[in-house]
Amino acid sequence: MASIAVNARFSATTCDRKTTEISRETLKSFMGLRKTNQNASISLTQSLTTSTPHFNPARRNFTSIKAGKSSPKVTGRNLRVAVIGGGPAGGAAAETLAKGGIETFLIERKMDNCKPCGGAIPLCMVGEFDLPLDIIDRRVTKMKMISPSNVAVDIGQTLKPDEYIGMVRREVLDQYLRERAEKAGTKVINGLFLKMDLPKEPNAPYVLHYSAYDGKTGGVGTKTTLEVDAVIGADGANSRVAKAIGAGDYDYAIAFQERIRIPDEKMVYYENLAEMYVGDDVSPDFYGWVFPKCDHVAVGTGTVTHKGDIKKFQVATRLRAKDKILGGKIIRVEAHPIPEHPRPKRLADRVALVGDAAGYVTKCSGEGIYFAAKSGRMCAEAIVEGSERGTRMVNETDLRNYLEKWDKTYWPTYKVLDILQKVFYRSNPAREAFVEMCADDYVQRMTFDSYLYKRVVPGNPIEDIKLAFNTIGSLVRANALRGEMNKITSL
Repeated sequence: MASIAVNARFSATTCDRKTTEISRETLKSFMGLRKTNQNASISLTQSLTTSTPHFNPARRNFTSIKAGKSSPKVTGRNLRVAVIGGGPAGGAAAETLAKGGIETFLIERKMDNCKPCGGAIPLCMVGEFDLPLDIIDRRVTKMKMISPSNVAVDIGQTLKPDEYIGMVRREVLDQYLRERAEKAGTKVINGLFLKMDLPKEPNAPYVLHYSAYDGKTGGVGTKTTLEVDAVIGADGANSRVAKAIGAGDYDYAIAFQERIRIPDEKMVYYENLAEMYVGDDVSPDFYGWVFPKCDHVAVGTGTVTHKGDIKKFQVATRLRAKDKILGGKIIRVEAHPIPEHPRPKRLADRVALVGDAAGYVTKCSGEGIYFAAKSGRMCAEAIVEGSERGTRMVNETDLRNYLEKWDKTYWPTYKVLDILQKVFYRSNPAREAFVEMCADDYVQRMTFDSYLYKRVVPGNPIEDIKLAFNTIGSLVRANALRGEMNKITSL
């Protein structure tokens, strides 16, 4: 799941420095296509990270940690790193490692995995990760936010002609990133990671155990081991790497999605439009969505608090959109856990977690694709730098550099979206206020600027004051409405 944040004025994420310097005029030159100069390199990232629930990076002193000169040199070979998981986090990490002189292995269980994911990516990801147009199914320029009472607000009128939200299918995006990592030198292994033996001595290798699928042994696979010097866990919400290092548990949502092929005449409506539905009927703590893909729509919802009712919420989401998807045929049903906050522990010694395995999905919007790829790349950069391009052993200090940069940059965004979710998703009247607020042009402009470019957007003080009063007014009306509804239901 990935969607627009609620109020961009509060969003404090920052895209890669080099990417944010690419102006909108530059983006116009490729309109979502990879840049014409294929040899032009996007800088190896700046920073990415998320927060733990009780962690405040503002209270820490962040220092730049350079390569560990005291770390022993690796002789007769390059540093060996295994990436477990082949989604956006794993693919981005593996490519960066391989390009940085690291002997890289990527282990992925299911090469055609179709994760139940809305599939929205911000415009800056297209440039920053050099994504080609042919993997982007739709360029969404319009959104409808639909309240519990079916009041619809059109969002997107503030977008410029060259701006859009990219819609991708995860199986297509993930395969593309894996193949690019393989071309960079990564050894991609189709296998199921089982466990790993932790080193008993400093700088001793990790021994990974996995079932290798070679097409000759059926579904069981061949038990295989692999020795590596460091491990990146990019294996999702049910991360076995996280369990191996005792990373702790976290709250998670269940995302449920159906891919529905609708008649061509109805698909025209969704050509460049996505819908988001809010209300107790579709989810008590999240939202339902209809996102367009190449030849179908993805209809889904999610919840943390009422997981057992997820199918009921999915039926309600379909009912809310029934007139627009009438005559459609369900071609695939998908369900998957989605993390709700970072794990208590995200690294141990020479093992680090990224993406969903680390818990990098935003509340309120459910965005995770960009942050997964960004965290994978950033973690890999820390290893490349710490190992002096694969010539030295790395240690926990090198990996902690990645976490500190991430937390310093992205903690405010995760925290604010958590607050916004608690404020606006707590009741139907509050959701009505939320949709009303989304009709404001200033809110839309700030939201899209922040979401599309992942950067801090300076606000207009006067507009900010007006927005504050309007928000308070909406919440007051919402509370008044809730009071009246309570009176009615108590009769």
